[in-house]
Amino acid sequence: MAEGFDARTAYSVAGKVVIVTGGGTGIGKVYSRRLAEAGAKVVLADIAGEASNDVAATIREAGGEALSVPTDVTDPAAVQAMADQAAQAFGGIDGLINNASMMSVLPRGDWFEISPERWDAVMAVNLKGIFLCCRAVYPYMKRRGGGRIVNISSSRIWEGNPNRLDYTTSKAGVVGLTRALAREVGDDRIGVNAVTPGFTLSETQLSSSSSNYLGGKDEGKCFKRPQYPDDLVGTVMFLLSDASGYMTGQTINVDGGTYMH
Repeated sequence: MAEGFDARTAYSVAGKVVIVTGGGTGIGKVYSRRLAEAGAKVVLADIAGEASNDVAATIREAGGEALSVPTDVTDPAAVQAMADQAAQAFGGIDGLINNASMMSVLPRGDWFEISPERWDAVMAVNLKGIFLCCRAVYPYMKRRGGGRIVNISSSRIWEGNPNRLDYTTSKAGVVGLTRALAREVGDDRIGVNAVTPGFTLSETQLSSSSSNYLGGKDEGKCFKRPQYPDDLVGTVMFLLSDASGYMTGQTINVDGGTYMH
């Protein structure tokens, strides 16, 4: 961001080219729609290709700009092709939301029941996927003179929630990656920050959780109501905007006040 502060534009994402991994399903779908409503050019990179195509089509029908590129974030070639296609379609890349994650398909259970194969699969999506996406967009952001990367972690890391040890561990790794990468790319004017959402009632979460599990999730919060995907949108947009231009390497917790740090 240039010297001075223009309150009229600082918080805007209008015209920015933003990639949302996992952008066709769950919370990612909400990010994609809201960004498009705010005037961003959105690239949906989701392994669920049909869902991603449908969301992009809906955005375009509403007058927004969106491109769906079905992508497996664990595949280096697919990720690079996605970044290349995004830059070719919209002239560059300004933002990346690393939202794709393996969670809802993971059964809850004791840590010693997790197989090495499952452990590797979770790390491949939740950590390697972020690394590959950051690596793919980096040259385009550098060429642009800067950019913003938002990595989605989880508030589970603040307590060390059990029963999905592999998922919690991977999300703690996201914070370490965020801090280290911020120092690597600071000279290129690329900001890298993380968000730790609380338990969020996305359509994916609702479809994978029992009513007994969902009960009592508001206990211990300052705001005693369920958290919804839209509760995360403002923070994510802020981190993509020029208003956060001097902020990097940080982690913002958004969970209604369950955890404070």
